Parts: sequence; C-alpha cells; structure tokens
Amino acid sequence: MGGPAPPRPAPDRDPAGDGARARIRLDGRLRGRDRDDLFLARPRQADHRLDHLPRPAGDGGLPRADLAPVHADQPPGRPRLRRPRPAAAPREERRVTPEAVPQVTTHETPLRRFAGEFRENRVALAALAVVAGIVLLAVLAPLVAPQDPYDLAALSLRDARRPPGFVGSGGYTHWLGTDAQGRDLVSAMLYGLRISLEMGLLAGGLALAIGTAAGVTAAALGGRIGGAMMRLVDLQLSFPAILLAFVLSAVLGQGKLQLVAALVAAQYAYVARTAHGAAAAERHKDYVAAALSTPLSGARVLWRHILPNALPPVIVVASVQVASAISLEATLSFLGVGLPPTEPSLGTLIANGFQYMLSGRYWISVFPGLALVVLVTAVNIVGDQIRDQLNPRLRR
Repeated sequence: MGGPAPPRPAPDRDPAGDGARARIRLDGRLRGRDRDDLFLARPRQADHRLDHLPRPAGDGGLPRADLAPVHADQPPGRPRLRRPRPAAAPREERRVTPEAVPQVTTHETPLRRFAGEFRENRVALAALAVVAGIVLLAVLAPLVAPQDPYDLAALSLRDARRPPGFVGSGGYTHWLGTDAQGRDLVSAMLYGLRISLEMGLLAGGLALAIGTAAGVTAAALGGRIGGAMMRLVDLQLSFPAILLAFVLSAVLGQGKLQLVAALVAAQYAYVARTAHGAAAAERHKDYVAAALSTPLSGARVLWRHILPNALPPVIVVASVQVASAISLEATLSFLGVGLPPTEPSLGTLIANGFQYMLSGRYWISVFPGLALVVLVTAVNIVGDQIRDQLNPRLRR
C-alpha cells in the first residue's frame, strides 16, 4: 500500500509471429527536428495488416532530392517560388468618358450650317429681324395703314403739317403727324417703305442677273472679246454710281421703270467685275479642265460647273447692292429726278418736308429719314454677315 503500483505486464505475446501489417508511424524525417511529435507505438493490432490497399501513385509524402524541403507546418509537394522578375506595369483604370461614348451624328446640310453660324451673331440676327419686320409691314401696308395715301378724296388740306398726336377730321389720331398734303405720316411711311423695298429688290435682282451673266461670259470667252467686255465695265466703274444714275434718270424721266433702269445701269458693273474675277479663278482649276475633256459643250460647263462655284462672292456683292439701290432711290427722289411727288417713297417724303425744317415742322422729314437709316443699316449688317460667312478669307 505504501509505494507505486508495479507496471502491468504486456497482455500480448511477442508480435514477431504476426502477419504483414501497415506501418504505425510516418518516417521520422517528416517530423520536427527533435521528433517530439511522433506517435508512440502501442501494443495493438494495426488495420489492413494483411495487405496494402491500392492508392494513387506519388511520392508517399516522403521528400525527394528534386523537391524543396518544407517545414512541419507546411504541406509537402508545393511548386517552388518564382524567380525574381521585373514588376508588372500598373494596371490602368478604364474610365468611360463622354469622349469615349460614341455620339450619334446627323448629316449637317450647308443651309443648316449657314443658319447656325448666322445665329451666333446676335447683331446680325437682330438686323435680320428688323428687315423681316419692315418687309412684313410693307407687304401688309394696305391692311395695317390707317389711311390710304393714294386716296385724294380722303385727304384734307386742313390736316396738313399737323404735329404728332393730332386728331384729324377723319376721327383718328395721327401719331407721327401729317405731311404737306395732309396725309397721315404713318401711312405714308408704310407705303414709302413698300416702294423703297420694291425699288431696291428689283434693281438689285436685275443688277445681279445682268452683272453675273456679263462677268461669267467674259471670263469664259477670255482673249480679246472678254478683255474688251471688261474694259467697258472698268470704264463705267470709273464714274460714281450716283452721278451715272442721276444723269440717266434726268434723261429717261420720272417713273418706276425709268428709275429701275437707271439703278441697274449704275450698279451692274460692280457685280460684273466680281463675277468675272470669281469665274476666272474657277476656270483654271482641274475640275473645269476635266469637264472640258468630256463631250460636254463649253456653255454647259460654264453654267453647270463654273457658275455655281462663282456665285458666293457675287451674292455677297448683290446683298450690299440692295442697300445701295435703296439709298440711291431715296437720293434721286430727294433731288427731284426719281419718283414723282404722287409716289410717297421715303426719299419723296424727306424732300417734301425738307423745306419746312426751319419752320419747326421737323417730323415731316425726320421720321421718314430715321426709317430710311434703320432700313439701310439693317440691310447692310445682314449683307456683311452673309459676306463673312460665304467668303472663306473672312470666316472667323
């Protein structure tokens, strides 16, 4: 009772006579340096002691010379570490920017591009609105005018030269006064704008057609004939337009047709010179030579190929000539060689009231003069904008 119990005897006999059995422990080389984690052998029967079961082919967990030795806490059979190599380039972040997103573009026509560029200039846009408003008032003059200035039966000399705001015998207010014949100045100015625009557009259109035809034909003919045609144009350009129009109006007499003829004769030379220069520049280009090498006639090449490409500078000059024609008509009417006094154009109204300026009746000439200045200025601004857009050398 007083000491430790003696060790128990082994219950089994010597295992030398047992059959083949599996190994109880792994090879000591797979364990730690001190082999302190090996399983102790116990006197028991091992499983599968008669024969080994099939297993996958391999190294059995034992280290080989071609495998790197591993530590006890690392699984065997792993691939070796990669050799040192250059660092990989940093991965760029792909960001979707508005520029990278495909934009759906629509085909922009030349007219749409021209209108878009015109809208960028607010001054020209305002001038175009003024011109459009004046044209609308001139067209609707018979409907919006409070009085018909051509109806002599409705006029009264008792209402002549009345100041602005006067209530006439007809019962309506003359907001801008009356002229020397007793006509309502608002009505006379609306009809005067109508006549001035009619003269300017008609004379400008005819000058455009005649000048373009003369200039392009001279450029196409060339040689002595074309040179002679342009010498006549240069001779006419040596005279001031106002002087030539005054002489022709005095010779032809007063009237709308006579005034239009004088304005066209004084202005077509500017268009002809411009058209000749543009057509001559186009005539020496390769596409004209290629067109002439085909069976097409010279006249067809001229009007279908040369003329369309020479029109932009000609249109620019023609737009400026419209304003010049309006000014020339007013000047000739003011000087007494334009429209007769019965035609209330702006120039005629200014001339009728000029003799009353010193007597204090300024409105007869001032208001038509202001209307003329606004109209000519607006047309000039629109013409300058058209020139800037159609002339590639002046494009901003």
